[in-house]
Order: sequence, then structure tokens, then C-alpha cells
Amino acid sequence: MTATDFKSFDDFYPYYLEEHSNRTCRRLHFIGSSIGIALLVAAVVTLNPWLLLLGLIQGYAWAWVGHFFFEHNKPATFKYPWMSFKGDWKMWWQMLTGRIKF
Repeated sequence: MTATDFKSFDDFYPYYLEEHSNRTCRRLHFIGSSIGIALLVAAVVTLNPWLLLLGLIQGYAWAWVGHFFFEHNKPATFKYPWMSFKGDWKMWWQMLTGRIKF
């Protein structure tokens, strides 16, 4: 599939969830994204821009471990970077609110 196969994020999100069917992969995504949020807040509070970079690295590192070692697929980020980024946060929110199993 290519990005043009998806007319909207709503079309993309079911594909995104299929790529995250492994529970450990989803948990690692959640952990990495949560660390990323904490580092974003720390960057704003301390005015340290390096924490933003560290937050991105943490977020993606945990997610990629989940894909390579548990999901056994390539992260959607490589093909669909913006839709995947949006999907990360939608899935994170749905896990936080109990809509998707943690």
C-alpha cells in the first residue's frame, strides 16, 4: 500500500491498528510515548531543547523494539510518517482511556 491508498486518517487507522496487534508492541508504544510526553514537559519547564530530541528518540526507540522483536514487522512510520505519528497518539489515548487493551 502507498499513502495514496488512504484517502483519510480514518481510512488509515484500521491498517495502523492491524500493524499493532501484538499487545507487547502496543505496551512498548505506550511507554515510549509516555516518556516522550514527560520529556516534552521537562523541556518546556527547564527550557532545555535537548530534552525534545531525547523525547523523540525515546518514543521511537521503544516503538521500534516492539515492532522488530514482538510484532515482526516494519513500523508504519517508515511508509506513512505523519499518519503514523497521528495514529501513535490516537492509540496512546485509546489505551489510556481503556478503549484498547493495555
